[in-house]
Amino acid sequence: MERKIKYQYSYFIYPYIIDESRYDKYILKLLKDKHCKLKLWEKEKDLNVYTYFLPNVRDYLFWSFSYNAEKKRKLEELETNLKAKVLSKYPCVMFDYTLGSKVQAKVGKENGIFFDMQKIDIVCFKTGVCFLILKTIIEGENDFASVLNFNYKFRDINSEFISLKNYENIHIQTNDFKDIKELSSIIKNITGPNKDAKEMNIEEERFLTYSYACIDQMNWNKEDFTNLQDEFIKFSNILPSNYQVNYSEERYKAQVLQPLKYAKIGITKQGSALLTSSIYSENYTKLPFAYEQEYLYTYLLALYKKIYLKKLDLEFKKKNEFKNSRKKLLDFTRNIWIQEVTEDEIGSMLYKKWKDTLDLEYLYLNIKNKYDMEYKELNIEKSLKKGDIIIMVLLAIAIFNIITFIISYLK
Repeated sequence: MERKIKYQYSYFIYPYIIDESRYDKYILKLLKDKHCKLKLWEKEKDLNVYTYFLPNVRDYLFWSFSYNAEKKRKLEELETNLKAKVLSKYPCVMFDYTLGSKVQAKVGKENGIFFDMQKIDIVCFKTGVCFLILKTIIEGENDFASVLNFNYKFRDINSEFISLKNYENIHIQTNDFKDIKELSSIIKNITGPNKDAKEMNIEEERFLTYSYACIDQMNWNKEDFTNLQDEFIKFSNILPSNYQVNYSEERYKAQVLQPLKYAKIGITKQGSALLTSSIYSENYTKLPFAYEQEYLYTYLLALYKKIYLKKLDLEFKKKNEFKNSRKKLLDFTRNIWIQEVTEDEIGSMLYKKWKDTLDLEYLYLNIKNKYDMEYKELNIEKSLKKGDIIIMVLLAIAIFNIITFIISYLK
């Protein structure tokens, strides 16, 4: 049965790691790229984001909110090298990557799915953890099956083996990109080799998927969701339309949140998917904009925490970096880990679910315990060394006293 879509978009998120010692050089590279424009936030224009995040997290992610027009002008007028040095000191820096003319592309050879690449964003944390974010919208009238197939295919667009997968080959027809290899080369030019990701056990080729779809109310206008449940599971797990679903009811419930009536969000380690019905106008007017602004940055924050904790865990294994890494963990704990993100009810519910799904608590406690144990062992070693020194001093004093006594006695 064909299920019409009223509105949809998909964000594809690619995490990558920049060497911290070269982070300022990477920011300089982006500043010199004619396609990249520094993103500066404004209270009036971005009021929803400003009011959604609590002050400490807002200052961490969106420091430019505190800049007035004069301060922003002075920042923009800085010489490029100095500007890179200044920006590299901020916790988080964002760039818009301009594509020039509208990008229209096609997935599949014939009767493919046409889509627009709406924008490319770059989000960089000074710890070297960065995200490349692509926003796509399928063109024309589409059904839900097209959304499922598009998300399933596009998330592998950066794979070096994509040309070998003939059964899901991807062709892009556009003036901006000649083929899939050209788009992939642009991605690699922005992100670099991403060598550290493999050491940290982070997916190097597959994009995370953050998707929204509003289905026509003809297909969802009753409380009963049974007829859409299988499709929703595929949507949440980024599976193709022809996939045979065989999920237990327990697993299904564990992955799903219902923030509003006729709106369900499926959350997995692979991404997040929001499905709504057009029966309520808010589901295709207000909600999709909040989902790609406030909630998207909440998701990015959760992803950042996961990846940075993995980065610290990797550094922990290098004993010569222990002291520096322990300081980083303390700074991370104080500056962002313990900070409440938002008081928004839906945002808080989503963040808690993302936090649970990404195993953030486990990762944090695991690395904290490792550091605590190592720190105790170092203190014990120091105490033992101090004890040895004291014993040696006491022995030296005793020997000196004995010698002095003998000399005195012989006289």
